[in-house]
Amino acid sequence: MNAAKSTDELASQTPVQSFRLGELIEQLGPRTVTLLGPADPNRLVLGAEFHDPVDELTEQAGTLLIVSAGAHLHAAELQTLASRAADFGYAAICLKCFDESAQTISAIAETSGLPILRVAPRVGWRLFEALVGGLLGEQRSSGDAHFDRGAEPLFALANELASHFGGSVAIEDLGRRIVAYSSVPGQLIDSLRTRGILARKVPESPFNDDQYRTVIRSEAPVKYPQLADEHPRVAFAIRAGALPLGTIWAIDASGEDPLTPEQHQLMLRASAIAAAHMLDDIRVREAGQAPREERLRTLLAGSAVIGTELAELGIPEERGAQLLAFDLGRDEHPTTLAQLRSTVQRHLALHRPEAATVVRRGRVYSLISHEEPAQLARIVDPLLPILDRLVGTEAEASGGIRLAAPGTTHRAGGVAELREQADWLFDTAARWPGAASSRMLTIDRLRPQLLLERVRELFDNDATLVDPGVSALAAEQPALAEAVLRWCEAFGNVTQAAQAAGVHENTIRYRLRRAEERYGLALGDPDSLISTWVQLRLNLQSQSNPRNLE
Repeated sequence: MNAAKSTDELASQTPVQSFRLGELIEQLGPRTVTLLGPADPNRLVLGAEFHDPVDELTEQAGTLLIVSAGAHLHAAELQTLASRAADFGYAAICLKCFDESAQTISAIAETSGLPILRVAPRVGWRLFEALVGGLLGEQRSSGDAHFDRGAEPLFALANELASHFGGSVAIEDLGRRIVAYSSVPGQLIDSLRTRGILARKVPESPFNDDQYRTVIRSEAPVKYPQLADEHPRVAFAIRAGALPLGTIWAIDASGEDPLTPEQHQLMLRASAIAAAHMLDDIRVREAGQAPREERLRTLLAGSAVIGTELAELGIPEERGAQLLAFDLGRDEHPTTLAQLRSTVQRHLALHRPEAATVVRRGRVYSLISHEEPAQLARIVDPLLPILDRLVGTEAEASGGIRLAAPGTTHRAGGVAELREQADWLFDTAARWPGAASSRMLTIDRLRPQLLLERVRELFDNDATLVDPGVSALAAEQPALAEAVLRWCEAFGNVTQAAQAAGVHENTIRYRLRRAEERYGLALGDPDSLISTWVQLRLNLQSQSNPRNLE
């Protein structure tokens, strides 16, 4: 017996109005999704979840199952997943696929009884999730939210909120630009809001970064007390799914009393409606950005590259494409990474309109046309402090966000190689924390450490290259090993080696002789000397950074 709940059962258990599958497909439009196989248009859609094929499927009736790796699943694997999802009552599976696979996938949808939606290649997964989340959020708010949605809906929304809070309301995007504001007669307003409306941008304040960071990450409206001549404010993030789009700020004329349940609900509903309109703006006014991001993701992955992607991104192959990668040095919340990506894209686009930026595995990657080092520094140097403030004091305490600029490629297939080199630069800088004197990591600046890392890999993969005498020296007589290492680092100058080791010169001479006699080192032979130094250097670095030797 099928474990899936019927549409009527789901509807009776759902406290809010929900989308039907047919309505959702119609709202998303054929440029976003197409239906493969038959489907009941009255199926309820309650939400969307990403699924990794290696994860165990859990029961979530009415959920769209987003399978980002669907194009790479074998037909048998997809059949098994679809059948299990149908048993659990999922609304549909969403995936991308090649044209030659569409007929097979349609057959799987028919035999499993579960609709399968084919997402257009140009639509990124985060944008797709946001579009679905925005539609569901808007629908759930429509039953008891009565905001005016006229020709200028965000301004009407701001006016409606102002009539409830009694104070001026501003709706902002992630760049802290005021995209709409209230104009209700008699509303409470202060000088900060007045200046922001006149400039259409939030005035600079030492409290801005912490406040915006808190609001964007919060799942509930945040109320800030009066500060100097700024009246109390209620703020809430505008999101579509997990994608942050902006913020709403309402001056509260009632003072510093706690937020009421009615005010809480008003902010939640307003956020859902604002998200829907902002997503429309993304789809209509900036529709080209989604396929650009999808092309960059393809280039970074290095699979299914057709060779014309650089031209499609507006980057001349003769000039070359330059990859920039940004790393926080720690795991970060997806919301923060989305803010980071948005900030990087806006900044780079001012200088390089062809810039495309995406988040990939906890790092932000941007692709621009080749720039000479001096010009590139002028572009990115002002950006790094902005990103530090965006992610908070933890990044500043650890030295700030780092940027890897691995170089330039003149072919589409070379972007994945640059991404691998950028990752290598980050990993090497983490292993050799004292080596990178600049926050911009390049091949030239880290070449000695990169070479040593390659030698380390050779030692790990081929034990015959490791001198057993040097290994025994380092393990059994660390004092002798240090003397040899200091002498090598001083280019054979005993006086400098003794100073570095904090011992007498004769002690260095004695230890060098002992190392040669007892462990068979040939310190007088140039080739043996460099081999000995490299092995001791890597051994010392490994001891000083044990956390990097997993």
